[in-house]
Amino acid sequence: MAAIIIADDQKSVRFTLGEILGDAGHTILMAETGEDALRLASEADLIVTDFAMPKMDGLELLKQVRAEHRGLPVIMLTARGSERIAVDALKLGASDYLLKPVDLDELTLAVARALEFAHLRRENRKLSASLESGFIGESKAIKSLLRLVERIADKEVPVLIQGETGTGKERIAALVHAHSNRSSGPFVQFNCGAIPPELAASELFGHVRGAFTGADRDRKGYFAQADGGTLVLDEIAELPLSLQPLLLRALQEGEIQRVGTSKIEKVNVRVVSCTHQDLLAAVEAGAFREDLYYRLAVLNLDVPPLRDRCEDIPLLANHFVQRYRRQFGMEEIFLSKAAMAALQAQSWPGNVRELENAIVRMVALAESNELNAEVSERVPSSIDNRSLGPLRTRIAAYEASILKETMRATGGNQSEAARRLGVTRVTLIDKLKRHGLK
Repeated sequence: MAAIIIADDQKSVRFTLGEILGDAGHTILMAETGEDALRLASEADLIVTDFAMPKMDGLELLKQVRAEHRGLPVIMLTARGSERIAVDALKLGASDYLLKPVDLDELTLAVARALEFAHLRRENRKLSASLESGFIGESKAIKSLLRLVERIADKEVPVLIQGETGTGKERIAALVHAHSNRSSGPFVQFNCGAIPPELAASELFGHVRGAFTGADRDRKGYFAQADGGTLVLDEIAELPLSLQPLLLRALQEGEIQRVGTSKIEKVNVRVVSCTHQDLLAAVEAGAFREDLYYRLAVLNLDVPPLRDRCEDIPLLANHFVQRYRRQFGMEEIFLSKAAMAALQAQSWPGNVRELENAIVRMVALAESNELNAEVSERVPSSIDNRSLGPLRTRIAAYEASILKETMRATGGNQSEAARRLGVTRVTLIDKLKRHGLK
């Protein structure tokens, strides 16, 4: 419920409107003049004001509110025959206007609409601020994480980022780079689990021509590509044991050796590692070198799961709705309160990635500009041949968007993209060709 100022020089009007809105659960602040209303503005969520008041009239009050309390909505009351004043009020930024004598049902509806719109504007401002940081979230946990990122970003030491699958570890790694002194240098990502062990050394450290069958030219590895910048080692727990001493040397000495040569090369790279696994448990199990762990984990960042920051779900959901609405070429679309409540009630074991996929399905299958709670329950596991036409087009667009996002996330690595999508590489290539994607 909201705190509402009722500004009118007639006591009877103030009393009547106050009774109606007070019964609806709102807190009522009475103002006999425009000056009184302006003094109370900082305590309110909405102003309902008459136009005709002595000294400061409703339009002047509206101007002052816009100047001093920009996001505060104002509903203007005007006498019949004063529609021109109402138009002027709307031009100045009034949320709505009502003709006196006021229809009480219209008043209740106008108040609800103005408060909802103001809420959406606040959420959009929060979303914009989150997008500027590169990571969406206003929860205490995320604010604490982002403050820590800013504190450690310019410290020239390795960083270990831990968190469940789908929490956004790669985005946090990108933020570390963006806020560091290396932000103008290269930002390179390498998935330690995406490459067969026999090829991993070549991918990470490079090779020279003739080093092995198929090596028809010299090739820079990911370390050399990241020289002067940041190298993100995703899924670090899956790095083969045979490569771990070489990585340790690169971290300790800043030296690498390409496959097929004894020549030592110097590199200046900051390493940021990511994992969803318990790396200390891997050390205890003998699957990961203890000395390498402590070299990688000089600074630690833990990305919280979505279930521990449920207050961020509306921001994330609205962001994904607008992203995919634009991507699918659809008109304005929004989540109903019931749909948002349903989303917030979920545990989301797949975290932000799972939430995003759910929103994509909801938008793709939307039948109106309002996404309702039951939409996600109606998502079919397979396409019904009786429901082709626009639905088929939307599903194709959805599949194309998932392919694009996965190829981007894997740096164009088809084998890793196929693994993440749960299809064979041949199937992936066929789908890419079908959608005209490279």
